[in-house]
Amino acid sequence: MWLLDANMDVHLVSVLTSFEISCDTAGKRGWKALSNGDLVRAAVDAGFHCLLTRDQLFGESASRALKLFPQFAVVVVNVSQRPWPQYREQFVLRWTERPIEPVAGKLIHWP
Repeated sequence: MWLLDANMDVHLVSVLTSFEISCDTAGKRGWKALSNGDLVRAAVDAGFHCLLTRDQLFGESASRALKLFPQFAVVVVNVSQRPWPQYREQFVLRWTERPIEPVAGKLIHWP
């Protein structure tokens, strides 16, 4: 199961679900105020194995948590923020070219 960080568009849940990926948002879980490390811990405890974020510095601040939870992956999504219809179009286009493939214990930049 994948978790969308608070800085990700919540509409991505429907897109990822259409790709048959089970996901939820940090906001819906009440985790918006958690630090990156605490967010990783909460996500792992809740059964998530991947976090999608726009936070370019997430790996630095959560590196300790990633070492503690080698089964967890963080993906930094590098799709420019735009109004939802354009963002969805760009996200789906990039996904078609190269789907996100989380790697446990790693920080990945996508696309």
